[in-house]
Order: sequence, then structure tokens, then C-alpha cells
Amino acid sequence: MEKIINEIMNEKIGDVIVNPSLSKYTTYKVGGNAKLLVYPKNIDKLITLMEIIEREDIKFFVLGNGSNVLFSDDIYDGIIIKLDCFDTLEFNDNTINVGAGCNLIKVVMESVKHNLTGLEFASGIPGTIGGAIFMNAGAYNSEMKNVVKNVTVLTSNLKVITLTNTEMKFAYRESILQHKKGYICLGATLKLRNGDKELSQEIIKDRKLARKRTQPLEYPSAGSVFRNPEGMFSGKLIEDLNLKGYQVGGAMISHKHANFIVNVGGAKASDIKEIIDYVKEKVYDKYKIKLRVEQRLINWSELSEKDKE
Repeated sequence: MEKIINEIMNEKIGDVIVNPSLSKYTTYKVGGNAKLLVYPKNIDKLITLMEIIEREDIKFFVLGNGSNVLFSDDIYDGIIIKLDCFDTLEFNDNTINVGAGCNLIKVVMESVKHNLTGLEFASGIPGTIGGAIFMNAGAYNSEMKNVVKNVTVLTSNLKVITLTNTEMKFAYRESILQHKKGYICLGATLKLRNGDKELSQEIIKDRKLARKRTQPLEYPSAGSVFRNPEGMFSGKLIEDLNLKGYQVGGAMISHKHANFIVNVGGAKASDIKEIIDYVKEKVYDKYKIKLRVEQRLINWSELSEKDKE
């Protein structure tokens, strides 16, 4: 890896952090170390980095704000890529050209300042544009699918292409990017509607207060753990099993919202994963429903197909 690190530095690809603790880059505040973390300066530098990764057969993971992932406690024997430098934000009437590394909440607030509406649903989602598009993030009966016009992607062949909304194949917490190995979201064009700034600000304010009442924002977490089964709420299923407060090590099912696992202090990733497995087992035993994990489980050597459901 030392040779690769030297090459990356000689190519001036961007800032490099050796042996970073992933607990500093995820909202759960857990996870082992990675071999390397790289912030490519631009698309050309990212392509150069990907050429090195492909040539050396190194695994990689593109990490946004770390708000929807659970890394294991083990060493990630590869390169973490962060696209923080891909932070362009340009307004043109009711469309926005935005880089994958741009903070989603920032984009929401800037769109409101421009009297645009349609993104208010995302005002409490602490991710990046790239991560939100990858997961088709949503809330309040809306989702990224409703505002994305097209997405710029780097393919596994290192070609920059543009995918339309239809080509993105958005579904509930799904996009084509989850099924195209090596595809990296570089940015997107969002199409919003003309709105009223004060009305949008009021909606955002009300929802912020609602989140404070109903979500455990005082603890590190990664948001909703499980996807909602059709016509049901995972949180209600878990709550009805009296699992609020169930704790393993420093991880606990929130007393405020049963579909949140929180780090109440000193949690390990394995504590969180143990709770996830326990909840899936109990919900299936009681309701014969297979809960699907919404969060991405990364670097777990023992992951089975069942975990990926």
C-alpha cells in the first residue's frame, strides 16, 4: 500500500489520510480503520485514482456523510473515496446543477432562498447529494426521484455519462447505482418548482420540531434502520414487540423511535449489528415479515444473502 500511497501523492490527486478511523466519518461513530482515505480534487483526478485502483485490484468505497452506513469493526483493506470537492451548486431558474459531494441540507436551504419548492422533504436528511440519489432518499411521502432530472455518473469503464430520471430506475430506497458495480455519482440536475420562501421555511421549521419530538437526535445514529414493509411501519412492528430500550453494549433501540438504533456511549459496530439481527429474527418469528435493512452494511465478512435482503 505504501507504493500506492506514494503514487497517489505524486499524481496530486487530492488530500490523503492514512489509516483513518471510520468512526470519525460515520454518524453512528463506530467502525474500524481503513487503509487510506482520499479526497479527489476533480473528475480527472478521480479517474486517475480509479485507474490505479483497477490496476492494483484494490477494493474501494465511495463515502458521503456516512449517515446511512454501518462499517464493521474490522480494518477496511482498501480505499475510502470522499467527493467533498465535488460541491458545485448552481441555480438556473428552477433547475439546480449540484455536485455529488454537496450537503443535501445545504441544497435544501439554498433552494428555499431562491423561492423554489420540492426539496423541503429532505431538510432533515444529513447526507450528500450523491448518497441521497444512490439510495433514493425520501421522507414525508416524497423522494429524490421526484426532483432529479438527470444524473452524471462515472461508469466502471471510466466514462462520464448522463442518465435520465427514467434510466436511474428509482424505486423505494433504490436506484440503478446500487446494481451497477463501479458506477459513481458525480452530480445531478434537479428540477424544482417556483414556490414561496416563507411557506417553505415554515414547513421546514415545523418538521424540525417534529423530528426533535420523535427522533433521538441527541445520540449518534444512522437514521431509520429498516425499510418499511408495504403498508406498514417497521418502527411500529418493533415497538409492539416491546423492544424499545433493548441494549447490546453501547448500542440501544431508541426509546423515542423503535426504528432507530443509537450509540449511547462506546458502542461497537458489532453491538449495532447484533441488535439488527435480533430485531429481524423477532419480527419474523412474530409476524413472518422479513425486514430489509435500509442502511448499508460494509466490510462484514460474514454477511449472507439473508443480510442483503
